[in-house]
Amino acid sequence: MAVAKKRPATRPSDLDDQMRQSLMDIRFLESSARVLQSRLDIVTAALSETLTALSTLEGTKGKPGETETLVPIGSGSFVKARLADAEKVIIGVGAGVCIEKPIEDSMKDLRLRSSELEKARATVTQQLNQVYGQTEDYRAHLNDLARKKGGGTVEIV
Repeated sequence: MAVAKKRPATRPSDLDDQMRQSLMDIRFLESSARVLQSRLDIVTAALSETLTALSTLEGTKGKPGETETLVPIGSGSFVKARLADAEKVIIGVGAGVCIEKPIEDSMKDLRLRSSELEKARATVTQQLNQVYGQTEDYRAHLNDLARKKGGGTVEIV
């Protein structure tokens, strides 16, 4: 999603109309922020899952067959299991497709995936911060308009 830009609006000359337009701009930016926050939550969850998988593979690497281990199943829960083969891993490659790969290749793929997710998280965080900054600018502008009109500060709920 592209960063929400200041909407090119023809600013009405009437103070009330300018205030309404600023409020609409704020609502638009708040909506954009909610979408970006949702996207950030999804990327963060995917990164956490990827790092858990990588950690699990690092813990099982080099273990002999029939080694008892704890396998994370999510929500801080684990199941005891015996490794049949710690040198081959079935890894998801997207679109519901999984393939068997050597553990080293799987770990390499997971490291690459986590790196890409870190970049995505940084990008979305930057966009979100830009939207927050723009929202604050519009709030300040709305408060200036309210003072010009003779009122106090505006509280937007």
